[in-house]
Amino acid sequence: MTAANFTCPIPIEQYPTVLLAHGGGGKLMQQLITQMFAPTFTVAGQNPTQHDSAALRMPPGRIAFTTDSYVIQPLFFPGGDIGSLAIHGTVNDLAMSGARPLYLSVGFILEEGLPMKTLWYIVQSMQRAARRAGVRIVTGDTKVVDRGKGDGIFINTSGVGVIEHPYDIGPSSVCPGDAILLSGDLGRHGIAIMAKREGLNFETTIKSDSAPVHEPVLSLLKAGVEIHCLRDLTRGGLGSALNEIAAGAGVAIQVEEALISIPPDVQGACEILGLDPLYVANEGRFIAIVSFHCAEQALDILRHYHPEAECIGTVVGRSDRTLGRVTLQSRIGAGRILDLLSGEQLPRIC
Repeated sequence: MTAANFTCPIPIEQYPTVLLAHGGGGKLMQQLITQMFAPTFTVAGQNPTQHDSAALRMPPGRIAFTTDSYVIQPLFFPGGDIGSLAIHGTVNDLAMSGARPLYLSVGFILEEGLPMKTLWYIVQSMQRAARRAGVRIVTGDTKVVDRGKGDGIFINTSGVGVIEHPYDIGPSSVCPGDAILLSGDLGRHGIAIMAKREGLNFETTIKSDSAPVHEPVLSLLKAGVEIHCLRDLTRGGLGSALNEIAAGAGVAIQVEEALISIPPDVQGACEILGLDPLYVANEGRFIAIVSFHCAEQALDILRHYHPEAECIGTVVGRSDRTLGRVTLQSRIGAGRILDLLSGEQLPRIC
């Protein structure tokens, strides 16, 4: 848990934990809103209004809209926490449409008994992450559930962004011959969560890769890279993302294991735990499927953000026999089918 910049504005000696009354619409709920949420999330120079919705100004262009919920345990982990994760996850979902993120909403489901300092740390972390990503948290909601029914805190965030490019980014745009680019190394988020949750000690502390990815995506678009599809590698990791795209596009995909960057400490931890790093979750990595003639230019841009970025494979074509198939070429030259997981490899990672 990281320290907040300021002391918690709620009088801790009176209310050291969240009470049911903090979600009851009365004085304690107003105190939570006016003393904690509104001052933290309001942009300097603007007056917060307690209204049922936010009135927003949108620039010209198509609109991207997304929503996601975060139920991670533990709430704090090396490299992040549930608050920053909620911001990054929603910003990244907008980025996968090639959108510039603008506005977020946040809904808190708080469990009675949650330490007020914990909530304060999370709120501060959310604002820091939002500021870093250049987005505003403009509206929200708070509910409190009985002790034992909320796992501390759940967070829902929705996001709105503007699409300022002409491309139809998605599986339907994927073509045979396209290059598949991976934006960085794999597996750190999922292993960081597992190690913290289970009290596992490795030689090094593995930190989550949780981070916003809209800047590299927007840089690709600004440079004129012809992007056909984007996918962030969250639950199910790289393996699941590739299968979803192959099935949605009706194509076959081939990737090379030797080109996929997996940190040695993550690889070692996966071997100990019996996990396949290709299916371990990430929160700051994505794949970009681009026209083959843009591949080198796109890779140079991605390596500006992460030196481990690499072109890991290609879309090899359509046929009834290989429809939706993902093939992995191993380091020793053998090929195997990279299929979808049949179960849950690593629960509660986001």
